[in-house]
Amino acid sequence: MDGFNLRHLVLAVALSSGMGSAFAATSNSFVDNAAAGGIAEIETSRLALEKSQSADIKAFANMMITDHGKANDELASIAKANDIEVPDSTTLVKQAKEKILDMRDESFDAAYANNQVKAHEETIELFKKEANTVTDDKVKGATELKAFAQKMLPALEKHLAAAKELQAKHPSK
Repeated sequence: MDGFNLRHLVLAVALSSGMGSAFAATSNSFVDNAAAGGIAEIETSRLALEKSQSADIKAFANMMITDHGKANDELASIAKANDIEVPDSTTLVKQAKEKILDMRDESFDAAYANNQVKAHEETIELFKKEANTVTDDKVKGATELKAFAQKMLPALEKHLAAAKELQAKHPSK
């Protein structure tokens, strides 16, 4: 694995999980991490639309932008209804862009596919954990967040399968 692809594995981990940890002091870590991961998906996919020449990468990136945009909106609505603080999206977008600025054009498709597999594996773990929690009725929004996580898991699994197909079509060199 050359330095370029190693940086992208680090990028995937940082985008999908590391950004959310900066907001651990807010009222719900699932909301923080899910919001951060969703914004990272959107930003890396926007970059893919700019940098990739591959139709399959662009189609997948468009699906990520649409699906994660809708999921983030739904998550924000649940959080707002339950007075749960949501990380500032401007800050998350800025962090995501800073982390992806040094991506080179060479092997971009492979790096993006690898990023999407890793990010979706981690997101699925986050959502499974939330979906399987025992809800505490005293915690505002706990039931709604659990239902949200359960509802989103099939789509995330579908995204992971599609990302693995991309990874097979665009192997690292």
